[in-house]
Amino acid sequence: MGKPTGFLEYNRQSARMEEPKERIKHFREFKKYLSREEQQKQGARCMECGVPFCQSGAMLGGMASGCPLRNLVPETNDLVYTGNWEQAYFRLSKTHSFPEFTSRVCPALCEAACTCNLNGEPVGTKENEHAIIETAFEMGWVKPQVPKVRTGKKVAVIGSGPSGLAAAQQLNRRGHQVTVFERHDRIGGLLRYGIPNMKLDKSVIDRRVRLMEEEGVVFKTGVDVGRDVKASKLQKEFDRIVLCCGASNPRDIKVPGRDAGNIYFAVDFLSAVTKSLLDSDLKDNKFASARGKHVLVIGGGDTGNDCVGTAVRLGAKSVTQLEMMPKAPDTRADSNPWPQWPRVCKTDYGQEEAIAVFGHDPRIYQTTVTEFIKDDKGDVQKAKIIRLESKRDEKTGRMSMVPVKGTEEVIDAQLVLIAAGFLGSQKYVTDAFKVSVNERSNVATKPEEYETSIPGIFAAGDMHRGQSLVVWAIREGRKAAEAVDASLMGYSNL
Repeated sequence: MGKPTGFLEYNRQSARMEEPKERIKHFREFKKYLSREEQQKQGARCMECGVPFCQSGAMLGGMASGCPLRNLVPETNDLVYTGNWEQAYFRLSKTHSFPEFTSRVCPALCEAACTCNLNGEPVGTKENEHAIIETAFEMGWVKPQVPKVRTGKKVAVIGSGPSGLAAAQQLNRRGHQVTVFERHDRIGGLLRYGIPNMKLDKSVIDRRVRLMEEEGVVFKTGVDVGRDVKASKLQKEFDRIVLCCGASNPRDIKVPGRDAGNIYFAVDFLSAVTKSLLDSDLKDNKFASARGKHVLVIGGGDTGNDCVGTAVRLGAKSVTQLEMMPKAPDTRADSNPWPQWPRVCKTDYGQEEAIAVFGHDPRIYQTTVTEFIKDDKGDVQKAKIIRLESKRDEKTGRMSMVPVKGTEEVIDAQLVLIAAGFLGSQKYVTDAFKVSVNERSNVATKPEEYETSIPGIFAAGDMHRGQSLVVWAIREGRKAAEAVDASLMGYSNL
């Protein structure tokens, strides 16, 4: 341990955020990170615990505690403290493919499990990682890792989200020839079109893709496998196939009036805004306009928050966000002790911006939509909503949210964004490859394994484990690559 008393001497400091009313004027990243010298003090706060839950990735109380990638967090924090930035980068790269992504968008499972979190504020591990990787890029330490020997084996990766990119990176570095197929016009999948630019600037993705191309990975965009290209053709051309298509089947809201105009799935709305931003700086207007409209976001989580922040930037007249579940407590409940993930209320950037602009929190808890009301043109104009309460089903014994009679209300809604989660992988892809799926429409494999019911075809990421975090997708991609490598070579050194 470089600084035994660091957690006593230094308070936690984080990146400075641009004020909400200023940052809503643009779609750029809005964090102003600490200097390297300031960040070193944050590294000094790490106690290098005897049992570092921050790197455990264990499942506690049904949720992950600590980093799923098993990054050796105390080691990297100590290297940050001592200013040994190059070694910090090499240490982090042993377990992590893309720190530049997670240090921007990860909810920091490592910090939630930090021992300092017991009686104070956790070590700023997420921003330490950001400082490590950005310093490494700035200093030229991040170089293409071109394999010295090629195995002659060919692997197709379907999908270029975080799991697909991680699998491709690892397999290519092992010496296999990797081709990544992406149905959209740009590489990145969820990272590109599912996460708004203000959270993850797309130049960060482009920088990594260029490196992977220099390493020998081949990227093919605008190719929708299962439609444009037959699965059987790829099975003949490639020795192995890895399916990383995401959990891209959105959950719908089936109520009267659902066929009204100006009702969109959140992912479609966010994708269109990002594509327009990249293509024309929003000048082509090829996205659903929120300007001057009452916007209704149905669903919470990161995607719902992203819709709120995006709608505010697009000039919404008001934003309302409905969440079916009750508001989480502001502090940990006794039944949710450390080092479990804290189930507490979080006000994210989008909600902060809505509060700054409209003067109140956009969220309404324990509420859902019962009907959409159209105008004369067939577009949504209003929504009927109703309060919910938790009740136990006498037959099953399960608790569920049920409507409360007499609490109906009609609110304005000229643009509706459905952010109700995802139901699993899309059927045309799984049907094309004839792989088995489970009851949640995720690709089925044996526990802790990645090969599907069809030999030679593997699955990873949200398509395999269901809708989850970027850090889990990267772990899935790396583990699937290890399984593919072992199946090709008889062993794996990944």
